Amino acid sequence: MNATSTGPSLPHLGGRRPSHRERVADALRAALIAGELRPGEVYSAPGLAARFGVSATPVREALLDLAKEGLVDTVPNKGFRVTAVSDRQLDEYTHIRSLVEIPTTVALAGAADPVALEALRPVAEEIVTAAVAGDLVAYVGADLRFHLGLLALAGNGHLVEVVRDLRRRSRLYGLTALVAQGRLEASAREHLEILDALLARDERAVREVMTRHLGHVRGLWAGA
Repeated sequence: MNATSTGPSLPHLGGRRPSHRERVADALRAALIAGELRPGEVYSAPGLAARFGVSATPVREALLDLAKEGLVDTVPNKGFRVTAVSDRQLDEYTHIRSLVEIPTTVALAGAADPVALEALRPVAEEIVTAAVAGDLVAYVGADLRFHLGLLALAGNGHLVEVVRDLRRRSRLYGLTALVAQGRLEASAREHLEILDALLARDERAVREVMTRHLGHVRGLWAGA
């Protein structure tokens, strides 16, 4: 996580710009999901503020928001402890995502506006760039923007929020290992494959790439 970063800009329904507190919360979630904030570890608001290059107040407020979501627990007089996620929970989250995201994305092959799909290409390329650079927080942020942006094309805001919540609860502890093995870029390029298959109106290809992609999320990235 870059010390001067205020975190990735993530999508918010309604088109409004996120507040500073929300941007910090988004960056904290990305660092947590990427495994840069480890389960069981206690982090203080001043310590994270120094890491982000911001004041402690928005960090403390953002951590309180994450505590309401069950992502961290408050430790009196010390800070906040990152909650652990079990293998069973990760399996359940991935199963629900597959039930929701795969058919929804396949349906977009025959319904989505090609211009709207092409508008997501810079985000897909941003995912690849972050993977090459080994910037996991940027990777998670861009990945979230891509998938939620894609699902938003189906016109169901509740579905988008369900997937957003599932992704917040997940952990991608294996991302660092994928970077070290030089495998993260290949997984990142699957986002471009998804777009190309959608633009080709190839439902079979969309289903194959999405199934493979979500399998990587659980089988490779989420491995402790």
